[in-house]
Amino acid sequence: MADQNVNGEEPRFSPVIALMAVSGMWEAQLSATLRDLGITTRKFGLLGHIFAEPGISFSELARRSRITVQSAHTAVRTLVDDGLVADATAHAGAASDLSLTPKGVAVLADARERLAQLDAGLVAQLPKVAASLDGIRAGIV
Repeated sequence: MADQNVNGEEPRFSPVIALMAVSGMWEAQLSATLRDLGITTRKFGLLGHIFAEPGISFSELARRSRITVQSAHTAVRTLVDDGLVADATAHAGAASDLSLTPKGVAVLADARERLAQLDAGLVAQLPKVAASLDGIRAGIV
């Protein structure tokens, strides 16, 4: 007997769930690719924001990264401890003055190159992805 949903019907294929699964797969690949650089996908994003806007505030960094200010402080502290980020005014009550160190610039450049390689792999697979999306579309129309 086929599985049934709460309405007694066979469950429909969900494009949202499918896209989440594909997204999770690619995020896992990016995470694995970045691991030996000592950064996570979140830290990769933080490095990118700090590089693009040196002196960015913790609140703006948190907003752009969709994390709490406290989480931004914690993550940046780790990046500082790892020698990737410098905070010229790292004391209570002072505005932040965040920038990447030379090591941080090198790690970000390496991470971006690795991302470009993953992007190329995804682009190479796009015909298969497009065919799958056509199948998804046919199943929900």
